[in-house]
Amino acid sequence: MGRIQARRERLKQSLVKEQVDGFLVASPVNVRYLTGFTGDSSILLVGPDREILVSDGRYTTQLEQECPGLERHIRPTGVEIPSELGRVVQGLGWRHLAFEATNLTVAELQAFSVAMPSVELRGVSGWVEVLRRVKDQEEIEAIRSSVRIAEKAFAILRAGLRLEETERDVADAIEAALRRCGATGSSFPPIVAVGERAALPHARPTRTRLDRDDFVLIDWGASGEPYKSDLTRIIATGKVTSKFEEIYRTVLTAQERAIAAIRPGALAHDIDAEARSVIDAAGFGGFFDHGLGHGIGMEIHEAPRIRKGSPDVLEPGNVVTVEPGIYLPGWGGIRIEDDVLVTDDGCEVLSRLPKGIDSVTID
Repeated sequence: MGRIQARRERLKQSLVKEQVDGFLVASPVNVRYLTGFTGDSSILLVGPDREILVSDGRYTTQLEQECPGLERHIRPTGVEIPSELGRVVQGLGWRHLAFEATNLTVAELQAFSVAMPSVELRGVSGWVEVLRRVKDQEEIEAIRSSVRIAEKAFAILRAGLRLEETERDVADAIEAALRRCGATGSSFPPIVAVGERAALPHARPTRTRLDRDDFVLIDWGASGEPYKSDLTRIIATGKVTSKFEEIYRTVLTAQERAIAAIRPGALAHDIDAEARSVIDAAGFGGFFDHGLGHGIGMEIHEAPRIRKGSPDVLEPGNVVTVEPGIYLPGWGGIRIEDDVLVTDDGCEVLSRLPKGIDSVTID
């Protein structure tokens, strides 16, 4: 049994547990995870002994190449997805159908209800996502490759950085470098924030020049096939002040403390607390107001969530970000972020970019 088919077999355990005849998968990311299909406008139906990918004629050849052995149903030209899906489901004799509650709009659900009036539709969440949180070896290598691409792109950016450039210039440059280094694109729109603008954790790049202040925060990642990476580094473009150094060292210590606590069985909220305790002790507890990290994989934000109150327990195969920060309005923000794999006996930091205080300055 192939690795992708094995995912569908694990998914079927939820069908038995919830006593439904089948499961409708509409999320393109989840369809890809369960089938290997890289197209869109397609829905996967998973039952105890039938698995059908409902698609259209544009993808006939692609489906044959990417999903060998998977039953396919090609929707006739001019026929809308809901009506064709209703015909397929009722032909299977299914009466109780679960669907991804977080991936269907109200309008889509209404259309499906009209198309299959004799079928009870039951919204569920997390069935595929709980499978995706533990990566297999092939997925781990894909993430590792994405991290390497992101690091190469950052090295190119850093080597050519000019102080007259703007945040937007830098964001454009790192996206171009990511593609040149082998990424399909950026994992998300890069965050580039100069000086006091770095106090905004999700600052959007503006025309603010790098030489307007003494440092710049850059948060970026590479999107591979299709696994992603997510990194943050600070570059000092001017004087490294005592205040900068104090805050930077506090954030770095918080990150190191949290990474040291990552291991199978660790509670996600305890990992968050490790970093938060360092920042609290330094007197900056009121200026770290987001979770410590999140899972990454086919999407940039996945389970598990590392934050206050998180019920998640870490297990081998999780890949998470660790990204503590201190954000002082009117001064700026410092965040350091790396991607970390939970191993059988601890963890491995996948990213290798230097992050000591001596690494932040440029020539």
